[in-house]
Amino acid sequence: MKSGLFQGSWQLGTVMGIPIRVHFSWLLVFGLITWSLSTQYFPAAAPELLWFSYWINGLLAALLLFGSVAFHELAHSWVARRYGMNISGITLFIFGGVSELEGEVPNPRAEFRIAVVGPLSSLFLAGLFFLLARQTAGGGIQALFFYLARINLILGIFNLIPGFPMDGGRVLRAAIWSRKKDFFQATRKASGIGQKFGLFLIIFGIFSLFGRMPGGLWLMLIGWFLYTAAQASYQQATLQQSLAGVKVKDIITRDLVTLPATMSLEEAVSEYFLKHGFGGFPVMTNGRFLGFITLKEIKNIRREEWGSVTVSELAVLPGEKGEVTLEDEAMKSLELMIKEDKGRIAVLDRGAFVGMITRNGIARFLQIKKEMAGM
Repeated sequence: MKSGLFQGSWQLGTVMGIPIRVHFSWLLVFGLITWSLSTQYFPAAAPELLWFSYWINGLLAALLLFGSVAFHELAHSWVARRYGMNISGITLFIFGGVSELEGEVPNPRAEFRIAVVGPLSSLFLAGLFFLLARQTAGGGIQALFFYLARINLILGIFNLIPGFPMDGGRVLRAAIWSRKKDFFQATRKASGIGQKFGLFLIIFGIFSLFGRMPGGLWLMLIGWFLYTAAQASYQQATLQQSLAGVKVKDIITRDLVTLPATMSLEEAVSEYFLKHGFGGFPVMTNGRFLGFITLKEIKNIRREEWGSVTVSELAVLPGEKGEVTLEDEAMKSLELMIKEDKGRIAVLDRGAFVGMITRNGIARFLQIKKEMAGM
């Protein structure tokens, strides 16, 4: 499921039809890397260069580093596509990069191959840059290639550590999945190990700070990110298991409170939103569904205009991507609501509107299911 983690990103371009985006946090680490390389690494590695050459090499090294991260993520995406998976984009952010794969991998072998190709691509780049450095006769260019070889080697090895959702953690999940034949159990176990590894990095980072060792703060930040990401993966796996086999028709709300198209916003707020406590309602006219109206649309209208504006003027049709059918998986509808940041979506049966499914409805279903399981 997608979250708001990468909101605040903008697209640089596309590679293989895959959008490449950068998160605003990427600018921070890009500036820090450029500064540290220009003021520390290159002056020590190539003291004969002029000062502005250090900054040119530092800028180039930072760009090639993030190009290496993008190459790593493109390797994941290329293999994922071979297994029929869609990739909505690649986002570069402060801790590296993320390939936004849609859906779950089909089998353990696919999981293993998609996961392991990332570190292998980084190790390939490490070898390539090392060979280029050996072929270069000293100076800033050789220092540049040696830096890129070393950083790609670190990226490749670090990503193989079995801490989910890192690549090594996904390899571990593939192994558990293959042995236990249970994807959800494998995800929970790998996520649990990922949380423990994240906590280890946080604790080690704290001791590093007290011991005045370099990199303590970064270890704490990376550990926190891994812990929260692994925790989110654990919760998602639990949710997916709870909704496994559940169809939209099992949770659909058919007995709807609807608004007539000619109703004013004034009446809608006072007689429906305030009395029923719902965040949105379907708008109907002569049995035909016009769309949803929510508090979000009403807030955009000035208070003094509520008496003259009708709900039909603000009704928002969900569109093809905002609709599900009775036979769709309930998990699909939840993912769609999260992705589109909606609290409800329309349910269609042979093209006709028959009801809606809401986040609150899914939450109530899961709560009742949990309570019944404890009986």
